[in-house]
Amino acid sequence: MSAQLLLFAEPLLRDGLNRLLTAQAGLYRIAESPDQLKGLPALVIWQASNQDIRGGLAQEVLRLKERWQPAPVLLLLPAGHGLQDEALLQLPAAGLLEAPGPQELLEAIPTLLAGGRVLAVAAGTPTPAATATPALGLGQWLLISGLQQIDADIQAIGRLLTPPPTNLVQLLVLQGRLRELSSARQLLLLLWGPVSVAWGPLTSGPGPSVTGPDGPDTPAGPEPVLAITLQQRSAEGIWRAIRQRLEAGTNVDVRNQTGQLLALEGLSGDRRRDLLLALLSQVDSLRLRLLSDPAPQQALQERWQQWQPALRQQALRTLVNPYVQLPLEGTLQPVAETLIRSSDLSGGDPELPDAQPMLAALVRAQPLLVEGRLLAADEPLAVLHLEMLLSNWLVRSAELVSAEVLASCAQWPELRRYLLQPDLLATRNLERLRNQLNAQQRWSSWVERPISLYESRRRLYCLRDGAILCQELTEPRDAELRQLGWLQQLVTLALETRDALAPQVQSLVRGLGDLVVVLLTRVLGRAIGLVGRGIAQGMGRSLGRS
Repeated sequence: MSAQLLLFAEPLLRDGLNRLLTAQAGLYRIAESPDQLKGLPALVIWQASNQDIRGGLAQEVLRLKERWQPAPVLLLLPAGHGLQDEALLQLPAAGLLEAPGPQELLEAIPTLLAGGRVLAVAAGTPTPAATATPALGLGQWLLISGLQQIDADIQAIGRLLTPPPTNLVQLLVLQGRLRELSSARQLLLLLWGPVSVAWGPLTSGPGPSVTGPDGPDTPAGPEPVLAITLQQRSAEGIWRAIRQRLEAGTNVDVRNQTGQLLALEGLSGDRRRDLLLALLSQVDSLRLRLLSDPAPQQALQERWQQWQPALRQQALRTLVNPYVQLPLEGTLQPVAETLIRSSDLSGGDPELPDAQPMLAALVRAQPLLVEGRLLAADEPLAVLHLEMLLSNWLVRSAELVSAEVLASCAQWPELRRYLLQPDLLATRNLERLRNQLNAQQRWSSWVERPISLYESRRRLYCLRDGAILCQELTEPRDAELRQLGWLQQLVTLALETRDALAPQVQSLVRGLGDLVVVLLTRVLGRAIGLVGRGIAQGMGRSLGRS
């Protein structure tokens, strides 16, 4: 039986869409007005014009949705509509396509008729310029001008690294310069904060959270298309869509564009991808176990934490192949079991957020709190937020496993050729990488983490287009702040002291500036004027006599 579609569009576009849909072997019956309907439509298609977009698009979509319930609404937008990503993600439409092709439209309609959701829009819509620019103080001007110079250098180095140079020395020099610029950026923010006046992100990719001044530290082009397809609005459909996007964002050469050194970079390209896919597969297995063993909602987080060591062990076993054996001190040893015995995979990452909301959405499709709003788990903003939380867990778990692999490779030289990059075969290079990772971890634990806790920021890693990027999530972290040690609390005390003394210092500097102005204009200026007038009068008398 053919499905009845209600079509709203301008006459020229309506005729083209009508011919396209009626040519599909009798699958659809098209009604161009409500008078031609025979009962309720199965789907409402609205081709919005630029005038409709300027006249209040969200209200019109909501009216269509309420008028033709339970039929879903498919909104077609023209290219160059000028709407921001956040506004597009909040539209109450089951389907949203921007300038779709015929095949894309024909693939989206069956998904919507089956109860799914479709979203395919151009990402990275530029933000319109502000009409008025407020006056900047000295600290804001120094901060913004410095960040502009640093960001310009980062973008120039990013262009040199795309594609990466074949010369190893040049590649190492560029990567080192990139880390220096990242450290200078963080130092500049620390000196001339607060964060509210910081320079914005280099590229604003789609996502429910706002990228803070610390990330991403390296340039990365935005996604050409933000595409989300939910075949079902259940937890299974949400999980499949997120898994598909994460698998698509993980290629063989996963690039590090976080501005920090990652242990994952020590693995070869194939091993990085294998580790991330193995962890993703283990999450799928864990989700099925949670579904088959129902329990109260409070038990999800506990069981998730309880199964983390076994999950990492299984991912490590998948990474190295349980049947591979390599020589160790003259005897063949199974690589997987030896690595698991010598590795400590029971540790945790304190920067991981609470997994309870993510698990409740992925297992039971429960609503999710995103930017202060409670959204259904199948909403585009909620799906993107879940993807960000899951990709952050993937990268941080891969970091923990990779660090243990690097430690084992230091004691097992034959293992380096099997798992690590070729330039880490040398003992000096491997130990230098491990020392840099340890120093970065100590600095992050002693300085960066207390500052993030005090400023209620959380750094999250996300996988996108084969690159690891950073995003900042703002959320209260008072409980973690109270658990800091005395050394970390000294850092927060220094920040609090700086914030408390800043107004008095600014007032003192302003007063000294006003005093200097008075001295220069009222006292010294008048004195110079009197002296100049006396000289001029004397010169006039001398000229008159001559």
